[in-house]
Amino acid sequence: MRFTQLNEIELPAAFDAHVHLRDGEMSQLVTPTIRQGGVNQVYVMPNLVPPVTTVQQCLAYRDQLKAIEPNVDYLMSLYLHESITSEAIREAKKAGIMGVKSYPAGVTTNSSSGVIDYETFYPVFAEMEKQNMVLNLHGEVPSTPSHTHATKDATAITILNAEPAFLPTLKALHEKFPALRIILEHCSTAAALEAVRACGPAVAGTITAHHLSLIIDDWAGDPFCFCKPVAKTPEDRDALLNAVVTSKGRFFLGTDSAPHDQGKKRGEDKVAAGVFTQPNAVAYVLDALEKGVERGVVEEGDVTLEGLEGFFGGWGRAFYQVGDGRGEKVVLRKGAGRVVDVLEKDGLGVRVVPFRRGEETWSVEWK
Repeated sequence: MRFTQLNEIELPAAFDAHVHLRDGEMSQLVTPTIRQGGVNQVYVMPNLVPPVTTVQQCLAYRDQLKAIEPNVDYLMSLYLHESITSEAIREAKKAGIMGVKSYPAGVTTNSSSGVIDYETFYPVFAEMEKQNMVLNLHGEVPSTPSHTHATKDATAITILNAEPAFLPTLKALHEKFPALRIILEHCSTAAALEAVRACGPAVAGTITAHHLSLIIDDWAGDPFCFCKPVAKTPEDRDALLNAVVTSKGRFFLGTDSAPHDQGKKRGEDKVAAGVFTQPNAVAYVLDALEKGVERGVVEEGDVTLEGLEGFFGGWGRAFYQVGDGRGEKVVLRKGAGRVVDVLEKDGLGVRVVPFRRGEETWSVEWK
């Protein structure tokens, strides 16, 4: 196929391997938008307040989500916390929980209870390896506090080099637990892609929709494009685009769609980290690939139907060892959709501004 000449594409319904659905009113607002984006299966992040650290909390959360939108398959995770034990991992496996998400302490939204020392959790990782569960890594290290200074032998950490600084930790964990299934989440640099490729087949990476379009200049001037990890250079963005169409399964869609109330993105002292992409998840990726081909940084021949089906669902489902029991398909039409300016709903006190608000994109129709 010649991708840029297509006006319509039929694909299996997508699997989004990294979503934030929050709770309370925000969950009521955003959970119904999963299917709008062409997705019928999601892997749900556990960084609520308080974080989801027990099997009981996790299953109750899944029930809440199912009550809001029953036509989505929710794969669940626990938050890596000091209360997580080997016994808890065995209990989680029996309950059908898929994995455990690691956040370095303080690097992003609701991560204050995160990891300080990974070696502390080696017994947990060993049990996860034994139980064939997935370790999801937020691959950044905390920034050096602004009131301190790095020593002459140490590099100061900022949001721009926080991901590259984490990559030795990924390598060390993989070497220690070579059969442990690990996902480096929301890769944002060429270096992260290379780090995943350098590991064995037990390691994969997710790529978001927004990192395929954004660079530093975009989020520096627009709080609605600010996320963690932040978008990096044009070269990094283009490396991500090529990974989508040439990785043959090492990378797959994980949007990291992260809703925040409009006021928290613009009206408070600090800008909340997160880009909301759920209602147009598949469409954003197709738009980014088309622009990549037009710029000459993606070979049009590399954009194949097989590759799109893999990135949007097949490869992620294979890594998580799950099927798509619904067998649904979607039809996407170029230029027939439009991103809403604000997502809101009568009776709810939260409003969310989506990525590329007001712009034209692909429409999604369920077959």
